[in-house]
Amino acid sequence: MSAIGWRVHGNGRTVAPGDVVDPDERLSWPRTIGIGMQHVVAMFGATFLVPLITGFSPATTLFFSAIGTVGFLLITRNRLPSYLGSSFAFIAPIGAATASQGQSVAVGGILVTGLVLALIGLVVHLAGARWIDIVMPPIVTGTIVALIGLNLAPVAWGTCTQAVVDGEIVQSCTNGFRAAPVTGFITLASIILVTVLFKGILGRLSILVGVVIGYVAAMIQGEVDFTAVREAGWFGLPEFVTPTFDVAVLGLFVPVVLVLIAENVGHVKSVAAMTGRNLDDLTGRALFADGLATTFAGIGGGSGTTTYAENIGVMAATRVYSTAAYWVAAATALVLSLSPKFGALIATIPAGVLGGATTMLYGMIGILGARIWVQNRVDFSDPVNLTTAAVPLVIGIANFSWVLGDLSFEGIALGTAAALVIYHLMRAISRWRGTSQEPASPASAPGGDEPAVHDAH
Repeated sequence: MSAIGWRVHGNGRTVAPGDVVDPDERLSWPRTIGIGMQHVVAMFGATFLVPLITGFSPATTLFFSAIGTVGFLLITRNRLPSYLGSSFAFIAPIGAATASQGQSVAVGGILVTGLVLALIGLVVHLAGARWIDIVMPPIVTGTIVALIGLNLAPVAWGTCTQAVVDGEIVQSCTNGFRAAPVTGFITLASIILVTVLFKGILGRLSILVGVVIGYVAAMIQGEVDFTAVREAGWFGLPEFVTPTFDVAVLGLFVPVVLVLIAENVGHVKSVAAMTGRNLDDLTGRALFADGLATTFAGIGGGSGTTTYAENIGVMAATRVYSTAAYWVAAATALVLSLSPKFGALIATIPAGVLGGATTMLYGMIGILGARIWVQNRVDFSDPVNLTTAAVPLVIGIANFSWVLGDLSFEGIALGTAAALVIYHLMRAISRWRGTSQEPASPASAPGGDEPAVHDAH
């Protein structure tokens, strides 16, 4: 079998109970194409939300996600099934950089992030992935992921401006949940209900379904303008943005690298667990491929990429891990990105719908950090772990800021640095002083063996 080729699984039509379609296998091409398009639907809900929130072009982001996925499959030798969609870790730095320096500077930050990740991928490929676990243990990784999601909470709520009109103060809200509370509520409620009302792939696509329902509600209320859709052509290249660089905003983007490392490593381990194959040797290649994809996105104005958990859900539901389906997904995304009319249609999604969806999404990012703690059984009776989580979370949620000359560091950057420094510094000192075994204060969560304390009343 060549590097780009697949054996037909069984009769090519069915998957026996308890069996799986391995990455180097495929079903019949009609079935493979259907599954590949299903992967597009799965990634689409999250992939187009990032450019809509940050003001980037959805078509351009989709274009580079398709190119990035092809590169990922080639670099990982067609052995690691994955779609590279927009990473939510980029939302906060893109928003801050765009507001202060413009979109081209934000694109430059994405490019630099990609280069750093690609370099780390090369190091991991040559030296092994063990050092990642040492530098970024679960308590640090979970904290960084959690603070990124929680730092974005104000974006979901939205901002308003006040102006005096005819002697009266008039408030205008143009983004987030506050822009259209009714539409936002309908969108959020739909996502929540679809999650529990439906099984299988429909339940897994609750965010996409909720956005569609919210969009229909917005249309009924007259919140959607189709003028740009009517004027757009059917075929054409997406809009590209040339990157520019400003060292002042790089501090916003560098912490994202740590999140991308965690997401890629987690993806490799997840696919390995589902397929029963040891894929550790692909960790460096995966990091390098995602770094290269993010770099290309930065060259032309797309959002930074990451491996997508949404598509892992599709694989788990179908038990089809064939990389052939991802080639189909990449091709489908590429075709869609070359239709300006399609991009204009996506851009019509109103702020209220996005506010409802991001309320769920940003919260999910925060809870994913906690999930990392739970899955790795992080012991919060250890004061080092407790402090490593506590301080950075407050820094991230409150969005602490620090200006150093031309450099500006905000909540995510400072929180990430705090997590790394606090953990390693406290761990080193506690070992030196022999205090590593002392439990945390009673304010920490009980480990389960403590006797119950009854209220005196």
